[in-house]
Amino acid sequence: MKDPLIRYRALIDNEIETLSLKAKPPNLYEPIRYILQLGGKRFRPVLTLLSHLLFEDAVEKAVLPAIGIEVFHNFTLMHDDIMDKAPLRRGKTTVHARWNDETAILAGDVMLVKAYELIAQVEDSLLKKVLHTFNNCATGVCEGQQIDMDFESMNEVSETAYLGMIRLKTAVLIGFSMELGAIIAGADTEQISLVRSFGENLGMVFQLKDDILDVFGDHEKFGKQVGGDIITNKKTFLWIKACKVANPTQKKALIHWFSMKAFDPEEKIEAITQIYNDLNIRLVSEQKMNSYIRSAFVALDSLNVSESVKHPLVNFTQKLIDREK
Repeated sequence: MKDPLIRYRALIDNEIETLSLKAKPPNLYEPIRYILQLGGKRFRPVLTLLSHLLFEDAVEKAVLPAIGIEVFHNFTLMHDDIMDKAPLRRGKTTVHARWNDETAILAGDVMLVKAYELIAQVEDSLLKKVLHTFNNCATGVCEGQQIDMDFESMNEVSETAYLGMIRLKTAVLIGFSMELGAIIAGADTEQISLVRSFGENLGMVFQLKDDILDVFGDHEKFGKQVGGDIITNKKTFLWIKACKVANPTQKKALIHWFSMKAFDPEEKIEAITQIYNDLNIRLVSEQKMNSYIRSAFVALDSLNVSESVKHPLVNFTQKLIDREK
């Protein structure tokens, strides 16, 4: 039998490729096709199907709602890229840079509508619960994005505040991705809660790994501008921990670089990265990431399903942890 990870990824890619979108006006729908065809890891919809697989073999009825999560995720990316003035997404020109901000905003709005249409493709008895849960998740994502932007103008951000922000901006959607699969499969409330806990902890791991790769990743593999968080003054876990353990000279330099309005991007990236290296911040960040990995597997171990059924999810999780992009 084909590896379920390969099978599910192929299934998702095929569904996205054949997603029903209008042809006109082209400047509304072509940007949507463009961002969806850039690929990406597709791990959120894969997690929906893997979560469903924990409780029911046939995953077909979870496919369209899973695609809805991927469309929603790409909608948030399209708008995030505008806010961050990001030039690259997955190694390609971002939508707002290729078209313009106005087009990217409007195309993103249509994607949000499409996401709801797809996520609503569940049994009538589940529709109210699914939409209520998704509404809470989507609101959390927006709250997290606003908090993240607020951090850019602040000199001090606590570790607790940052972790709370990424839980909203990133982790709750990954938690919902898994929760959705379990709901559609008919899992009970306790099992759904454990699956969501696993997903949210995995989401924390994913974002912390993203923070690390943004500074220390290989540009050719990462697919985004390395050092982008530094250029845009993102108060990531690395920056917060560096400020906490830095000596007075290092902390002054960190705050100085993050308060400058005009600077040479390469010089700024090099200066901040050197401070991170001097303080061994990568190791500190990886240790925090590992604490969330342990919490995720505590939840998974508590699930009342066989180890063999968990194996595809465990295998996929390890690939996410070890990723280089």
